[in-house]
Amino acid sequence: MRRKLIAGNWKMNGNLVANAALLQGIKAGLTHAECDIAVCVPAAYFAQCQSELAGSAVAWGGQDISEHVAGAYTGEISGEMTADFGCRYVIVGHSERRSYHHESDQVVASKTVRALQAGLIPIVCVGESLAERESGQTETVVARQIDAVLAGLNADQVARVVVAYEPVWAIGTGKTATPQMAQEVHAMLRQRLRAKSAAADSVQILYGGSMKPDNAEELLAMPDIDGGLIGGASLKATDFLAIVRSART
Repeated sequence: MRRKLIAGNWKMNGNLVANAALLQGIKAGLTHAECDIAVCVPAAYFAQCQSELAGSAVAWGGQDISEHVAGAYTGEISGEMTADFGCRYVIVGHSERRSYHHESDQVVASKTVRALQAGLIPIVCVGESLAERESGQTETVVARQIDAVLAGLNADQVARVVVAYEPVWAIGTGKTATPQMAQEVHAMLRQRLRAKSAAADSVQILYGGSMKPDNAEELLAMPDIDGGLIGGASLKATDFLAIVRSART
């Protein structure tokens, strides 16, 4: 049985004082970890997480990396730089990156490869907009996004990836796909993974559309939902811990 992963995405939130309180609250509330736990934070706080979380059950990671290894790319952060701070994970292809920064499927695929080359675990995000869902394009869009990534990976690399399904229409809106709706997409993603690698059944597929303490248990009970990529609820220790407690293997 796959071990579940609860990964917080702080987005562009936090400061040194608030972060310390949040991380200490999370650590204090963890009696024993029944799932994998991580926080993906702004790069400015990598060192703080490394200091606060070293030796704990909580891993840390980034929210994006460059598709380049090094060079004249002002403002970019490479996979190697991210790994230098002990990061285990990095989010790639988040809907906000795809939308606000116009990242294509090919850019996301390239970043996935760079993450793996740096020894990071990429959390590859895929998902459809409200218009795409309402026009019946969910499977077409999500399949296109994941296939672009898989095309650049070998079977062994697929086994080292985490996938996150984030219906764009359910992020920060208070709307959530029903467990059954989410499971349908997760099952489709599992099938795409199986076509590429025999290790597909070990790949964690997270749900990333407004998972909260009051809906986490029902979502996580679905057979192909292996955890959550948590946004707003990851900024409150009590909420984040409640979701962690819902994630039983």
